[in-house]
Amino acid sequence: MNYCQYYQADVKRSECWFFVGIMRSYENMSFDRTLKIETSTFEFFVPDAMEERFLKVMEYFQSNDIVQNLKKLPNRLTDPNETIA
Repeated sequence: MNYCQYYQADVKRSECWFFVGIMRSYENMSFDRTLKIETSTFEFFVPDAMEERFLKVMEYFQSNDIVQNLKKLPNRLTDPNETIA
């Protein structure tokens, strides 16, 4: 089974509505969801074929101080003990 690339980032709370709207407008680029509401930390599941485009969009958001701490991590769904809450 192939798993998507996995990223996490903090999104400026006052810009979350804008950020989510833009992300959803890029069809099939990523699946995003809020991982930690308190810190506006999002997680992103990105298909291999869309990773380059995803990173360009994230670069835009970072340069406009909307996204911080973007990091690529091992896909947490590959851990058999992990659940989606």
